[in-house]
Amino acid sequence: MPFTPVDWAILGIVAISALISLKRGFVKEALSLTTWIIAGVVAWMFGAGLSQYLVNYIETPSARVIASCTILFVATLLVGAMVNFLIGELIRVTGLSGTDRFLGMVFGAARGGLLVVVAVGLLSLGPVQQDQWWQQSRLVPQFLMVADWSKNLILGMSSKWLASGISVPADLPFKEQILPSTMPQDVLGKSSSTK
Repeated sequence: MPFTPVDWAILGIVAISALISLKRGFVKEALSLTTWIIAGVVAWMFGAGLSQYLVNYIETPSARVIASCTILFVATLLVGAMVNFLIGELIRVTGLSGTDRFLGMVFGAARGGLLVVVAVGLLSLGPVQQDQWWQQSRLVPQFLMVADWSKNLILGMSSKWLASGISVPADLPFKEQILPSTMPQDVLGKSSSTK
């Protein structure tokens, strides 16, 4: 059976991702991904702290938290971009750019494959499995198998985590900034102390 347009689109996604990473190199791609993760963690962990300094500028608590998280996220991305540029220049000067670009291409192909796995996994939740283009594709079943395996792995890990005795979800770092405390023990404690 020949490749369908969907198969060519899948190959195109993987190839474009690989070519972008070939141009940028592995170190830049890895640092870029790391910077995005660090930016998310910084915004999550320190957003509430920064929001306290925005009280005079933004009245709505939720908007204040969103603004502080956005400021931290963008600032971290900018610092990460500068570090990424400097390390990229260091690699260019040392002459390791050929190896770096090859590893970048492999990284990019893996990233493109992961994007396709996520897309196929999400599409499989809808009624597309009855569509002719879905059934005739040679590559969709392969990526669907990986998506199903990943889903089962994640669900298995999360069920083990939940079974380990963690019964309450983790508190949001900025929960008090958005919602007043309404925990039952707080309400019970206040009512018993007023008697």
